[in-house]
Amino acid sequence: MSSPRSRAAAFCERLGIDVPILLAPMAGACPPSLSIAVANAGGMGAAGVLLHDPDGITQWARDFRAGSDRPFQLNLWVPDAPPSRDPAHEAEVRAFLGSFGPSVAEDAGDTPLLDFDAQCAAMLAARPHAISSVMGLFPPAYVAALKSCAIHYVATVSTLAEALEAEAAGADVIVAQGAEAGGHRAAFDPHGAERRMVGLVSLVPAIVDAVRVPVVATGGIADGRGIAAALALGASAVQIGTAFLRCPEAKLVPAWADALGRARPEDTLVTRAFSGRAGRSLANRFALAALSRHAPAPAPYPIQRSLTAAMRSEAQRTGDVDRMQAWAGQSAALARAEPAAEVVRRIWSEATTLLA
Repeated sequence: MSSPRSRAAAFCERLGIDVPILLAPMAGACPPSLSIAVANAGGMGAAGVLLHDPDGITQWARDFRAGSDRPFQLNLWVPDAPPSRDPAHEAEVRAFLGSFGPSVAEDAGDTPLLDFDAQCAAMLAARPHAISSVMGLFPPAYVAALKSCAIHYVATVSTLAEALEAEAAGADVIVAQGAEAGGHRAAFDPHGAERRMVGLVSLVPAIVDAVRVPVVATGGIADGRGIAAALALGASAVQIGTAFLRCPEAKLVPAWADALGRARPEDTLVTRAFSGRAGRSLANRFALAALSRHAPAPAPYPIQRSLTAAMRSEAQRTGDVDRMQAWAGQSAALARAEPAAEVVRRIWSEATTLLA
């Protein structure tokens, strides 16, 4: 195995960046300002565009390029099969949610997803340096289109089996998401996400030993110690989300940002209560109440996401972290309220000192 420093340097040269730190493409939490700051400091900017229509994707790329000429990645969920609907169960969920926020309209679960094919076309037209998938793999024709445009295909996985599928599908880079990661689990199978959670220390070397493409480690990495450990395990770079959320450029709701700084590793949990897909959030009042034996099981994604929309919106508006979809990785307390460029420089300096 090559040395961690030489492996990271080769990855940086390949991706056109200066330091092996990628901003995690967090849907709803990656404004251009954050990506610009990370990219201009030598890392790679990113946007999770699940919630962006094609015009929104185009505008995000335009806004980023107005502040940086550095590489960035765009990321999109691969949609699941349409969920089965259960009106009686959805009524129970609506009644439960009504005790935490505004009453939920009977047709709230009918909100359609955005057009996946149109989003994919918009990402391609934006010509980022990399386009990444999560919750599955892009269709072969789209992977071929990426390669014809010299865009790196980055596949996010959460298990060794998924990594092997990703390499066979043509992934140029594999992002290995450990169980420590904040936000939604990257699991291809939405039903087995909790059962197949693997910690980063086990996941990274298993994938590195099994594939021929570079591996990026993500999940619970928030300082130089985490970066050095990931590179020592065989990763070529790291992807970081929660550690950037307290930066002013992230423009996070202050109550959420402050709560991250206080969170112990055991103060997070994996829940489906906000969206119907498994994700790691702060263990706030709503998330804990949803675990009660008296609470109805969450509706499937994206129905649950639509049903909780009113509560989540009100929580954001009022700064009520107890009802907020406050995604958080297990190393949230290591996040500092400092400019993103300072975070990049500090944690890479810490890592290089440890790896010297």
